[in-house]
Amino acid sequence: MNETMLDLNPTITEFIVHWGEMGSRWGINRTVAQIHALLYISPRALTAEEISETLAVARSTVSTGLRELQSWGLIKIVHVLGDRRDHFEIIGDVWEMFRAVLDERKRRELDPALSMLRETVSEFESSNGRNPVMHEKMIEMLDFFETATEIYDQFQKLPTETLVQLAKKRDTIRKILNLTSGA
Repeated sequence: MNETMLDLNPTITEFIVHWGEMGSRWGINRTVAQIHALLYISPRALTAEEISETLAVARSTVSTGLRELQSWGLIKIVHVLGDRRDHFEIIGDVWEMFRAVLDERKRRELDPALSMLRETVSEFESSNGRNPVMHEKMIEMLDFFETATEIYDQFQKLPTETLVQLAKKRDTIRKILNLTSGA
């Protein structure tokens, strides 16, 4: 085995492969998701060469994947004394990772949809021959997206520790909201 290649047992290999499959279902490139999984489980920061050799993918593919993960705010470059190469590691814990993904999905998906809906409703309202049913549907959709954005904004203001505590009290919250466990 090459000295830069990580020794992955079958369980870890299965995790990385599965994370890649899940990534593709979430609209993320399979290899990008596998790079993320490898960095997540790695006990140390890895170079692009180590990632390339461990996952058996082209170095150029790794470079593209690392840039994508950096754009999502999921990884960062670190430097190791005596080594001029860039090393990469995960930013934060699972909760911070979750928040970074939500932030990026909001920026890439929710914000443009909200902008388009606001423009569409405005155009409907300035149009003399507007269709009242279509106008109402657009207002309804805009209201939904604005409400979702407000909920998101409130969620993002909570400290991570508070979110973790809240998540761990899910049974209590379910009882307060009078929800059954099957709901």
